[in-house]
Amino acid sequence: MRLVVQNDKSRARLRTVARRCGVAALACAALASGCAAPGAPAPAPGREPGRAGPAQALDPQARRAAEHARLVAAAQHWRLDRVPLTPPAPPAGKPEITPRDGFEVDGQEEENLPPVFTTVPTRKKVVFLTIDDGAEKDPAFLRMMSDLKIPYTAFLSNYLVKDDYGYFRRMQSEGHTLNNHTLTHPYLPGLSYEEQKDEICGMQTVMKKQFGKAPTVFRPPYGNYNGDTLRAAKVCGIKYAPIWDEEVFVDHWEYRDWDRSLHPGDIVLTHFRGRDDWDGTMVDDMRRFLNKVTREGYAVARLEDYL
Repeated sequence: MRLVVQNDKSRARLRTVARRCGVAALACAALASGCAAPGAPAPAPGREPGRAGPAQALDPQARRAAEHARLVAAAQHWRLDRVPLTPPAPPAGKPEITPRDGFEVDGQEEENLPPVFTTVPTRKKVVFLTIDDGAEKDPAFLRMMSDLKIPYTAFLSNYLVKDDYGYFRRMQSEGHTLNNHTLTHPYLPGLSYEEQKDEICGMQTVMKKQFGKAPTVFRPPYGNYNGDTLRAAKVCGIKYAPIWDEEVFVDHWEYRDWDRSLHPGDIVLTHFRGRDDWDGTMVDDMRRFLNKVTREGYAVARLEDYL
């Protein structure tokens, strides 16, 4: 008899709890069945109940603001004075590239030899960063330039890059152009035509095998060349032979022109070097370069966009 009474009391308690939770139970059941409870807002069109909707795409102005904030943070991380300037869009029509006055060789125009130049014709305040040789393979440099979105062109010599082609493949995968700087970095005017051809064409073969493409741009080591250099370069598929107007080191700049100034379209040279050769790293070198060009109102553009 005691057991029956206790069971009756238990059933009464359960009925009371059910009455008190009735409204909540109905709401839960409605949500579980995909229907809204009375008075509850309907789910957004095209959105499954209980699931977050797709992320809304940022409008162009918001994207620009977000990218600027990211660049500000990157500039602070790499200890720059300010955010580097964004280059203008590449020109719709490429400028005509001709040899710098006084840098021609005999037969330059008649044989249509690759022009040697130090500045690209443009009125826009842009400069072009070029980096030679390939001795130092600093991963921090790659991260810095990727974070800041700074374009550059590398001129590679095989004897310095062959121990780590992968480093330069990563560079290439990030949109930077790899160009020819000979197999062994010799003083080319001291070699015969055939020897110069072997240096330049041999590096073309290496570039095609290791990086998938033989370039059309070549820089003679030390900026030294003669007529045979440009003839050999043309036979090897070269169309342009840029050198430089300024050179930046980790602790100073050097200038070709008497005014010791940057000019629109100038090509700037630096090297893949680190503490073994300089009193600093490639990151230090790039900090000096970027601080100066930004301070003077220049953006860094991609050389190949103008060739």
